[in-house]
Amino acid sequence: MTLFEKIIARQIPAEILHEDEHCIAFRDISPQAPVHLLVVPKKPIPRIGVAALDDQALLGHLLLTVGEIARKENLSEAGFRVVINHGPHGGETVPHLHIHLLGGRPLEWPPG
Repeated sequence: MTLFEKIIARQIPAEILHEDEHCIAFRDISPQAPVHLLVVPKKPIPRIGVAALDDQALLGHLLLTVGEIARKENLSEAGFRVVINHGPHGGETVPHLHIHLLGGRPLEWPPG
């Protein structure tokens, strides 16, 4: 069971900001920006590169949820960044698809 599955099951505490039947969103415990949230599907997809065609609606829901949360966190006007890591070189540390929402300060490019 991954760390995120344990958070979804309430076995590990998290500051949950959003939850619906498809996903959960909570604050990152090691924030890289003033606002750093994770949006995690309840379906355990290991990473974006192995998502299947039947995950298409879920993936769209995740992105729309990111936008909704960004508005609630007052990030829309100044801007924010959305990141999905895949594999070790991509910075993935938990093998459960998740979307990082970062904002609250200017974010430089390239990111790393």
